[in-house]
Amino acid sequence: MKNITLSADEKLIEAARARAQAENTTLNEKFRRWLEDYVRREQQAAEALAVMRELSGKLRVGRKLSRDEMNER
Repeated sequence: MKNITLSADEKLIEAARARAQAENTTLNEKFRRWLEDYVRREQQAAEALAVMRELSGKLRVGRKLSRDEMNER
């Protein structure tokens, strides 16, 4: 694991540490989870875009459904 240095307002850091402690974790662990989610969202967006490109022109939309038809289960 690689260490990095971040800068932020001291009061903000202390508040974040207090919240993490209240959640029985550490600020480092919260940051690691955030970083994983941040990267994952980018990957998911790229995958979704690839699927949309692949389906582009292959789907045909039929007639417009009525309100009752859309609400049928």
